[in-house]
Amino acid sequence: MREVTFAATQMACSNNSKDNIDQAVNLIEQAAKKGANVVLIQELFEHQYFCKDQKEELFRLAKSFEDNQTIALMAKVAKDNNVALPVSFFEKSNKAYFNTIAMVDSDGTILGKYRKSHIPDGPGYQEKFYFNPGNTGFKVWETKFCKIGVGICWDQWFPEAARIMALKGAEVILYPTAIGGEPDNNDEFDSSNMWQKAMIGHAAVNQVPIVASNRIGMEDGFEISNFFYGRSFITDYTGEVVAEGSRDKEEILISTIDLDKAEDFRSSWGIFRDRRTDLYKTLLDLDGTE
Repeated sequence: MREVTFAATQMACSNNSKDNIDQAVNLIEQAAKKGANVVLIQELFEHQYFCKDQKEELFRLAKSFEDNQTIALMAKVAKDNNVALPVSFFEKSNKAYFNTIAMVDSDGTILGKYRKSHIPDGPGYQEKFYFNPGNTGFKVWETKFCKIGVGICWDQWFPEAARIMALKGAEVILYPTAIGGEPDNNDEFDSSNMWQKAMIGHAAVNQVPIVASNRIGMEDGFEISNFFYGRSFITDYTGEVVAEGSRDKEEILISTIDLDKAEDFRSSWGIFRDRRTDLYKTLLDLDGTE
């Protein structure tokens, strides 16, 4: 029996980055006190979600992966609290900009980075203005507690990403997220159920737990304002939701999952035995004509 305790957090972000970082640290420390081994904080937690607008001055928020003070702080927090910790940040690398995760192990070691592969573009989510498409490929890290794969927000809609991480050995897949209203629909369309179901599907078809962390609250931009609907959640390896957050409250969700039991289930179910890679070449074609 190899039990690992996962935590998903959700919080509102202000215009004060220090306050946001301090609050994230507080949630991590609280989660560790509740027994968490792996803690997920939301996408781009240092700031309000700046991609609502296209403003050139917002590129100044980006920092390098090397000598990044927030990552260094979170590495210390991870070590002090004995937790594995993905850290979301806006990365500048020479002339390129990325939406990036730094993966920190529980001893404070920075294991590497993953750059968001799928970049959305639409009202309230104008990420193509800020981010280059990630060039790291999908990553899985061996941490003290388990093998962790991480996708970032829009990545969660693509089953190929989850399957690749599972094939690479991920025992859990984490999704830090910033999602809420759809400004072009006058907030009449609520994607939260669809958002959850997409990731629940990844858990069911790959037989790995999923942990998703989303932000909450209303954020005013320069021209567009948007709200974020929370509903962070954790599934087990069958796709059963075992913990779910509210729409508007700061929360820490906790669940303990037996990863040896998950491995036994996965092996006996036969999904990975019965794959037909010889039939999947069409996935490499954009319009399905090949």
